Amino acid sequence: MAVKHSVVDLFCGVGGLTQGFKLEKFKVVGGYDIDKSCQYAYEMNNKVPFFAEDLNLLPSKQIDCLFIKNTTKILVGCAPCQAFSTYSQKYKNNDKWRMLYSFGRIIDEIKPEIISMENVPNLKNYANGKVLDDFLEVLKRNEYYITWKIVDSSDYGVPQSRKRLILFASKLGEVKFLKPTHKNKKVTVYETIGHLPPIKDGETHSDDLIHRARKLSTQNKERIKATPYGGGWKNWPEALKLDCHKKESGKTFSSVYGRMRWEGIAPTMTTQCTGLGNGRFGHPEQNRAISLREAALLQTFPETYEFFNPNEEMSTPKVEMHIGNAVPVLLGKMIARTIRKHLKEYGK
Repeated sequence: MAVKHSVVDLFCGVGGLTQGFKLEKFKVVGGYDIDKSCQYAYEMNNKVPFFAEDLNLLPSKQIDCLFIKNTTKILVGCAPCQAFSTYSQKYKNNDKWRMLYSFGRIIDEIKPEIISMENVPNLKNYANGKVLDDFLEVLKRNEYYITWKIVDSSDYGVPQSRKRLILFASKLGEVKFLKPTHKNKKVTVYETIGHLPPIKDGETHSDDLIHRARKLSTQNKERIKATPYGGGWKNWPEALKLDCHKKESGKTFSSVYGRMRWEGIAPTMTTQCTGLGNGRFGHPEQNRAISLREAALLQTFPETYEFFNPNEEMSTPKVEMHIGNAVPVLLGKMIARTIRKHLKEYGK
């Protein structure tokens, strides 16, 4: 069967979005990311070529030539969102927002038929909305139909609270978002990681090198033991509490050092999602934070997904960063299904 559509994934990381498109049977022809350490995972799991390039500098024609001739060009990506988060706006030297302008430049020069962009909700407010408005202006002057909104990933089967701004642009007509598939029946933490074998903090399971949990300090081990099911630091005896939590300003940080609940959904997976003190990342029952594999499953990566070259030493912080930065696979699949339905509506 002749290929009708071809996809290029910008800022692809280890391939969460690409994996979603592959599940929907799209032909992904290449992924671009400046971080070369993503290459092994991206290519091994997706069988798609990875290009380690700085998209601020790369000529658009090098991307354009990847699209298969006489196919509908689909350009997708998640420009690094750290610059748009509330936390990172404290830092004046963070210029990663330039990536979205590079995305716009590439669109301006390639003019693909279909575009999808995923980012954090706060993008709409960043610099009083100027960054998003500038991106929309590129699309408007190229006569795209534009649709965007904030979606909750858990509404589409992702077992975590992860809201994202999803944008579609099309030369064909307005793209209509798919209705939520899990609005009233969320996929739970138990359904996602409850089957994994137990491990201790600092331990790696012999059958899965990604099922690895951080070693806890003696004090943090006492803290997790003192944390009841679904609880957090407020349940600890005074001797275990941090000085910052005893201050009035610290009382608002209720989610740190917390345990997840089996019957609930997980918090947003971040680039520090296996650290006990970095959020509600405590295992529901075991006295540790979640493992790398558990974080990957909560990002809806397949359990067989490989994140590092077995012939090289694994960097736990790097794998954790790759997992936290990824587009959840099922959110990527929703984006791909939305585009698939849109193309069918217009006979493409």
